[in-house]
Amino acid sequence: MYIRDTIAAISTPPGNGGIGIIRVSGDMSVSIAELVFIPAASGGLTSHRFYFGRIIDKNSNEILDEAMAVLMKAPRSYTCEDVLELHCHGGTVVVERVLALVLKSGARLAEPGEFTKRAFLNGRIDLIQAESIMDVIEAKTDAALRLAQQQREGLLSLKIKQAVEKIRISLALVEAYIDFPEDDPGVTDLGVIYDSLNQAKAILAQLVHSYDEGHIVRDGISALIVGKPNAGKSSLLNALLKSERSIVTHIPGTTRDIIEESVNIDGLVVKFLDTAGIRHTDDLVEKEGITRALAKIPLADIVISVLDSSRSYNDEDRMISAALIGVPVIHVLNKCDLPFVIDLPPTFNKETLLHIDAHSGSGVDELAGTVRRTFLHSSGTDDRDVVAITRARHRDAIVAAASIIQRLIDSMNTLLMPELLAVELRDILSILGCISGETTTDDLLDIIFSSFCIGK
Repeated sequence: MYIRDTIAAISTPPGNGGIGIIRVSGDMSVSIAELVFIPAASGGLTSHRFYFGRIIDKNSNEILDEAMAVLMKAPRSYTCEDVLELHCHGGTVVVERVLALVLKSGARLAEPGEFTKRAFLNGRIDLIQAESIMDVIEAKTDAALRLAQQQREGLLSLKIKQAVEKIRISLALVEAYIDFPEDDPGVTDLGVIYDSLNQAKAILAQLVHSYDEGHIVRDGISALIVGKPNAGKSSLLNALLKSERSIVTHIPGTTRDIIEESVNIDGLVVKFLDTAGIRHTDDLVEKEGITRALAKIPLADIVISVLDSSRSYNDEDRMISAALIGVPVIHVLNKCDLPFVIDLPPTFNKETLLHIDAHSGSGVDELAGTVRRTFLHSSGTDDRDVVAITRARHRDAIVAAASIIQRLIDSMNTLLMPELLAVELRDILSILGCISGETTTDDLLDIIFSSFCIGK
């Protein structure tokens, strides 16, 4: 339920900074501005102009800060309501005190994502664009930012609308026949319905296909590094990070817990996880680290199995190989600068093995490139003309709608009853409407916007 009261929140990150911004939205924005802000120049605040002045608690006449204020009158604002922004110094205490003064002057503290939710409810943006705003904020690579900006600009919404329009054409023809049953649908009408359904299916199929890389660009992947003790796992992590993140010693079992660090590999965010060396041990702490490492294997998007080429292939290597059955794996032979000793079993595809020296960094870039190519098969998601879906919610809805469309196409020759056909077509529109927000429930909206930060 949309309550048209006035909300306020800090819109800048917590902690000290150059600027702290308090955002206010609602009918009381103008009156709050008059209560808490005194411009240096005489006169009121003209919409969409910045003013220098002081923030003051008029009850005590205490000056809280010198600040800039901007008032944005509805509907030309982020929320389509009257919006006030106070730009003060970014100290934690001063920002909190200014917010407290604004709340005392009649606003209430905003809920997470409530400003963007109001922008959606007031029709400024649709739900796809609303979700993309958080993606813009959280983007970790240029490619992820491009995809988020495409959705924020409405390119994905446009694709969905194109499919929706095809379904509406079919529904209009079916409803016309239901209203005027004496007019039998001709071959032309049936052909238009059939073509419209196929066109909608093609649009949705393209979007579903785009999810494979779209969500990876947005969310990244996890790569688990496993191997026996002293195989060079920690050295490999350091080489991938180009920093000394993991402790490297000649003593087996140095790494006891899982160390996680993320790297941007040409647009793909990869979270590398360095694990305890897998072996038989009676050390309780080391054993716990090994248990954690083995438990992570089925959860990783890919496993990098590090083999020591300067040592014989032994029971520890066989134990690791057994744990990797059915898991996407990249095998690397480390310490290629030393004499080659390892005798790999016949089951290994030696042509796909990567040879590296983690200590010097030789072959590490090739490994990083292999990881990227495994998940991003092309640069298609970097193209500004390519529209991709990045959220499982969107994909699931599109798959459900496409499934109904395919069922209708398959049943066209059986002369499905017009009333049933109309119900199915309305179901498709309802499912696709959940993506853009046209038919979304309040519960779903609450879930979506609760993931936003307060102040956005």
